Amino acid sequence: MVHFLSFHLSLFDLTIIFFVALFTGMAKTGVHGIGMITVPMLAAVFGGKVSSGIMLPMLVIADVMGVWYYHRHASWSHLKILFPWAVVGVVLGTITGNLINDIAFRSIMAVVVVVSVIIMLWMERDRSETIPNNFWFGPVSGVAGGFTSMVGNLAGSVMALYLLSMRLPKNVFIGTTAWFFLVVNWFKVPFHIFAWHTISVDVLLLNLSTLPVIGLGAYLGVVIVKRIAEKHYRWFIIGMTLLAAVYMMV
Repeated sequence: MVHFLSFHLSLFDLTIIFFVALFTGMAKTGVHGIGMITVPMLAAVFGGKVSSGIMLPMLVIADVMGVWYYHRHASWSHLKILFPWAVVGVVLGTITGNLINDIAFRSIMAVVVVVSVIIMLWMERDRSETIPNNFWFGPVSGVAGGFTSMVGNLAGSVMALYLLSMRLPKNVFIGTTAWFFLVVNWFKVPFHIFAWHTISVDVLLLNLSTLPVIGLGAYLGVVIVKRIAEKHYRWFIIGMTLLAAVYMMV
């Protein structure tokens, strides 16, 4: 057992934290889907609600790395639609998080991810343009993104569903996602500190200790994405999201 600040961590716990930091860095530079695997991994060590607060500073650090590399590749026309509604989702997520237990926490997230994957596969099969052209698609995606980001840091599947349906090129998809989560995750910080009380000085110091590992993950993510052809990237994202959904269900 290792005593780190106020945390009492086993070697297994430290290994989990290492991989969570690594995968978080990879997710923010294009290996989307792998980030959703980190949520149940960290929850196994700290519990559902507490782990969401412990992970948030990690995400904020990784978001900065993702935006730094892909900042020129972003669709601001889509972000302007998403941001106001994501604020509504974060507020709703904060209220909901105070009303549910860890089991309900995990169940909601698993359902969201699985439904997102099903819709993504359906849209790929039919090449449907009907849903993206509806006026409600952007606002609903924004609210769902903010809500699932607050309740479990699992908005990756929602954003993948929305942005893939917009048929964005690979780098624009990654850049738009990076900017969305940079803004939303910074916005969530006060809610975690003052409403949920899940971020403390010890949590911040624990996250700072993972900085080199997050950086390594961000570098690996860039290398991996460069090797994936544009035409294959959509299916790569869908496949990673599907794996995350299966992992969460298990």
